[in-house]
Amino acid sequence: MKIFLTGGTGFIGSNFINSAMMDGHSIVAIRRKGSISKVDLINQPIWVEGDLESDYSAHLKSCDIFVHMASYGVLDGDDDLDEYFRWNVVATYNLCKQAYDSGVKKFIILGSCFEYGKAGERFKLIPTTAPLEPNTYYAASKASASVLLYGWAIKKDVYMNILRIFQVYGEGENDNRLWPSLRYAALSGRDFKMTKGEQIRDFILVDDVVSDITQSLSFDRVVSGNPKIDNIGSGDALSVYQFCSYWWKKWNAKGKLIIGAVPYRKDEVMRYVPEINKKYV
Repeated sequence: MKIFLTGGTGFIGSNFINSAMMDGHSIVAIRRKGSISKVDLINQPIWVEGDLESDYSAHLKSCDIFVHMASYGVLDGDDDLDEYFRWNVVATYNLCKQAYDSGVKKFIILGSCFEYGKAGERFKLIPTTAPLEPNTYYAASKASASVLLYGWAIKKDVYMNILRIFQVYGEGENDNRLWPSLRYAALSGRDFKMTKGEQIRDFILVDDVVSDITQSLSFDRVVSGNPKIDNIGSGDALSVYQFCSYWWKKWNAKGKLIIGAVPYRKDEVMRYVPEINKKYV
């Protein structure tokens, strides 16, 4: 299959390129000028410079699948709602429309567990049918895009799989995220300041996320005009404290975990654990 990919230099995207190309897929990937892949690539895709508002019609005409991984604001914590709406909703829809107009009929859209927002706390295992109650601009924009594209896929009778990713971690993750920060402290002999760690999460290694995305390229359980939503997680519920303690011991850290030294975020959602589609377990 020939894949058109957004977010190819990102954390999940870089790892996906390695996996998909090893499986024999060819990839056309967009990147901003000067953008560098988060992990070393075994093989290079066909790179096209641009952003989410550029015209890629000429490249899309030869592609079989559109895979959208790019997101605005997942790391920035920006409070500019207009920018979230511009990139995560409008630009995302326009790219899907470009792909459709160019003959692409299969779409994979990476969503986020944060689309469920505060609803996550009401479920032991969050089903894909749970209400979307996002409590940040980022989550609201991702949820808006999911709802919009769900309806659009029905109207246009295309194949669409929306994958809501839970707490992914691993190689290529941004340095200021939990797992890389924890690893740096552990391997450098420093203490690590953290919250009380009572939040319950489904932590999933990026390699497993990529494996699930690669499996979904078959579209074997997706019907045209009937978009499918899947939760992507490990199936294990851990507290943040349990997760940190496991890795701290695994790395033989000499420092200490300083529990409760960091306050919870405002409106912290204390539980995000998905009900997993058996296809991905």
